Amino acid sequence: MADAAAPSGHRGTRAIERMVEFAPGTGGLALWMGHRDLDAGGPDAPGTHDPHAPAALLLTDGTTLLYRPAFADLGLDEQTGRVAHAVLHVALRHVQRLAALQARTGDADPELFNTCADAIVNSALGHLGWLSLPPGAIRLEQLLLEVLAVAPDPVRALLEWDVERLYRAIDDRRPAGGRDASNRGSNRDGPRAARVRALGAGTPPDLLPQAVAQEAPEEQVAAAREWAERMLRAHAGDGEHSMLRALLADLHRPRTPWEQVLRTRLARSLATRPEPSWSRPSRSWIANQGRGGPNRRMPWEPGLTGTRRVPRLAVIVDVSGSVDDALMARFAREVEAITRRTESGLVLIVGDDRVRRVERFAPGRSTLREVTFHGGGGTDFTPLLEEATAHDPDIAVVLTDLQGPARHRPRCPVLWAVPREHAAAVAPFGRTVVLD
Repeated sequence: MADAAAPSGHRGTRAIERMVEFAPGTGGLALWMGHRDLDAGGPDAPGTHDPHAPAALLLTDGTTLLYRPAFADLGLDEQTGRVAHAVLHVALRHVQRLAALQARTGDADPELFNTCADAIVNSALGHLGWLSLPPGAIRLEQLLLEVLAVAPDPVRALLEWDVERLYRAIDDRRPAGGRDASNRGSNRDGPRAARVRALGAGTPPDLLPQAVAQEAPEEQVAAAREWAERMLRAHAGDGEHSMLRALLADLHRPRTPWEQVLRTRLARSLATRPEPSWSRPSRSWIANQGRGGPNRRMPWEPGLTGTRRVPRLAVIVDVSGSVDDALMARFAREVEAITRRTESGLVLIVGDDRVRRVERFAPGRSTLREVTFHGGGGTDFTPLLEEATAHDPDIAVVLTDLQGPARHRPRCPVLWAVPREHAAAVAPFGRTVVLD
């Protein structure tokens, strides 16, 4: 095998030289990653020996481009197109983002995600005349039109859609009882997922998420920032010759996981705080009294004692059809963990345009995952927030899409937990955390 760190001496060398000739900045991104030839019959890179590994002529594990022997038989224009395609996969960190999505949801479909990533990259490269994409290569504007009935021009589409948003929009798989040709694991494709799978059938997947090493959160942030800076500098230097076109929405800007944001904000509100105790003096008062002598009276200074009040969390769930079951389950797991750690009481308020159910849980013993939620009418937060106020919570969390009026504001802080597709909605008060 060629040295993975070497930018030359591999099957993609001529293609990289052509990229650097026409677009020095963005073409030069290829020099920041490894390149390795996969030998026919020899040892392969991690993940490629799997019988289910992609059959693409050029693969990537997120850091290295892996060339199969048949890649050398392609014409230079098509070699350049495939290398540019794989380079953008690495620069946009698609492999790491797929692995992160799988870890976060436990049910991300690699084939569907790969097709979404391919569509974005192909649209970014489609304006270049010095490379050619494989026959039948799917593009973002085609996928949006044929699957989601959205018809933006290519530039606008690249400015609006990132791979995670696109994947969420097309993933309509549902649990299936058995396994057949249309099933993927325990899920069956809905009409959107089936159509995307058909559109991507002519292009073998080229991402190897099983080969990516797990990065620490700080390493993920640093790597994503470095690649974003490299791409922006390269794009600015190449101008109209840039390989990135208007590819700005999919630049990977790592976000703090919503679970961590929710955990931090709730823990701050639910933490037990020391309170003044007028029945016992402070330590400083005792010390100063001793130094002042028997004839000097010091002003009384109360001591501190831990609060005896059990912190209470109010969770309001909008059941008007805005939150899917998978997101509800993740939210429930996180709230259960928070109440256990903080030993907090929990009041669960379920409703849509009126309160449909109220349930109280003992401190540290919430079992939200066992609760079934029913509703589906319109949404009015006013009666739900009034019910929360009646229980005097330390903080209230509302799981909703923010589509409804709120004519009552509780005395406690309010945190609106909103699915990603409704992130642009404006909360009437309080703070918002976006769940993705």
